[in-house]
Amino acid sequence: MRRGISVWLDVPVEALAQRITAVGTDSRPLLHSEAGNAYMETVKRLSIIREERSEAYANANARVSLENMAAKLGQRDVSDFSPTAIAMEALEQIKCFLISEDGF
Repeated sequence: MRRGISVWLDVPVEALAQRITAVGTDSRPLLHSEAGNAYMETVKRLSIIREERSEAYANANARVSLENMAAKLGQRDVSDFSPTAIAMEALEQIKCFLISEDGF
């Protein structure tokens, strides 16, 4: 992760689980489970993965937090953001990182 710019797309675990279980976990080996409630199993597994990777995520050059985006816009539901809106926020966060690196 030291080459280029890394961006952490910070999405609440519950929102990720909802999206993933809506289309199925078959294509997600780390999340696929045959037993129990698929949503709850996905939330549990995503929480574990997030905890295991938290240090790496914290080292990202830029962070795009969907919760922060929602708060700025007075929204409650992070699942309403379009890919374009998320990409625009990512570009803004990358710009902030580049400015802080160059000292401008």
